Amino acid sequence: MVVFGTDSGRVRGVRVFGGVVAVLGVPYAAPPFGVDRFKEPRPVVGWDGVRECGRFGGVSPQSAELPGAPVWSPGDEDVLTVNVWTPAPEGGCLPVLVWIHGGAYTFGSSAQPDFDGTVLARAGLVVVTLNYRIGFEGFGHVPGGGTVRPDNRGLLDQVAALRWVRANIGAFGGDPGNVTVAGQSSGAASVACLMVMDRARGLFRRAIAHSPASPCYPPGIAAATTREIAAAAGCPATADGLAATSPWDLVRAGDRVVEAYRRDPASGSRHYDPSLYAPVLDGDVLPVDPLTGMDRGLAREVDLLVCHTTEEYWLLDAVGSSAKVTTEARLRAFAADFGLPDGLVDGYRALAPHAPVLDVYLAVFGDLLFAEYARRLVDRHTRAGGRAHLARFDRRRGGAGGTVRAWHCADIPFAFGNLHDDALAFLIGGAPSAEDHDLADRMVRAWADFARTGDPGWPAADGGSAHAMTWTTDGRSAEEPPDGTRALWEPVAFPVLRP
Repeated sequence: MVVFGTDSGRVRGVRVFGGVVAVLGVPYAAPPFGVDRFKEPRPVVGWDGVRECGRFGGVSPQSAELPGAPVWSPGDEDVLTVNVWTPAPEGGCLPVLVWIHGGAYTFGSSAQPDFDGTVLARAGLVVVTLNYRIGFEGFGHVPGGGTVRPDNRGLLDQVAALRWVRANIGAFGGDPGNVTVAGQSSGAASVACLMVMDRARGLFRRAIAHSPASPCYPPGIAAATTREIAAAAGCPATADGLAATSPWDLVRAGDRVVEAYRRDPASGSRHYDPSLYAPVLDGDVLPVDPLTGMDRGLAREVDLLVCHTTEEYWLLDAVGSSAKVTTEARLRAFAADFGLPDGLVDGYRALAPHAPVLDVYLAVFGDLLFAEYARRLVDRHTRAGGRAHLARFDRRRGGAGGTVRAWHCADIPFAFGNLHDDALAFLIGGAPSAEDHDLADRMVRAWADFARTGDPGWPAADGGSAHAMTWTTDGRSAEEPPDGTRALWEPVAFPVLRP
């Protein structure tokens, strides 16, 4: 057992492996419920004595049950916590990596097994993971909220966690002046938002975004979503009505709204992937969308590493969260619902003339939401004078159960070096091979090197053809793009807003 001092009190961690100490479930803000519900995160009330921190904190309200991770129980309120893995419990000045989990701003937590920080800590980092408000609690628009009940409470939680890191990470052997913030999917999109937010300025010097999700919502879309949630919950769409409705009732109301979109092919773009929440372009917490902010040079001083997988959307199809599109007519309707130009789908079809309609749909949708957005973040950041590196994850694996693709989330166990947990077998296709371990070692080293120096081991984008690392089990690298799809996206303006 090892004791560390924080500005709220002393905490005791546990030794886990290879000299690494884990300190789990440390509050960085007060529980955001009761009188503090829908408000900015409040300071932690300190404690006397030593707080035992050998278990993860509670997860944010959600209905998801993820493999190997805890579930939320109504009544769990101490959800704003961080976890720290340090290889230097006696002190040091190591680079720090702060991880923001994904989950469509609706589910997930820092306790998922792929986010264990032990391997990255052994590579020389102090690793911090965090929970933050998601769903309506974190990203729902509260009518008339203003500065009292602001939009983007989940982003404000992330800022509070970064401030905790700045104030306390030195006690864990970390360098508060060398912080990298990282995330995947909606966590990566959160990273992109933090890069252009005044409130987060100066809290980190580097950023890693794996499969950043593209949408941000203008206030009108966020307000319309609130009205749908309130109607499904049977409460007034007012600040008082929503505050009087329990978090669990709002979670269940959101699930009902999502299911209604899934069942209605005529419901527009949300039918295909009914994600209700996203950061709100409120003009205050989030003044501009990340692409616009990067174009203006708001993040020029932050080094950026972006990665996407080559078959992002196949995971969403495999787990049943995406609508099936299997006819040419439905494919055309999908393109129209998102306002995509006529030639885009035709271009994908020409590149894969014998592919099933479903595969064309998944390829287009994955690039729309993740891959093309990722590449544009690199383009905009580089064009504004920032330094950015690009990577693609293209590892596949065949087996008796079929092919495990280079799909959404598959890269994260490799980047964290966590391949053995049974809960991750679906993502990586069973027991890891020697080649898989080699790939994980290379990806861990790239993250550690980037966090330490800003150089992951391959050239930065130069504003023309981006030199991209291609992560595979044979170590290939190639120029981006490999398949000619980028030219098809040139007429499409990003961000693409979903009504």
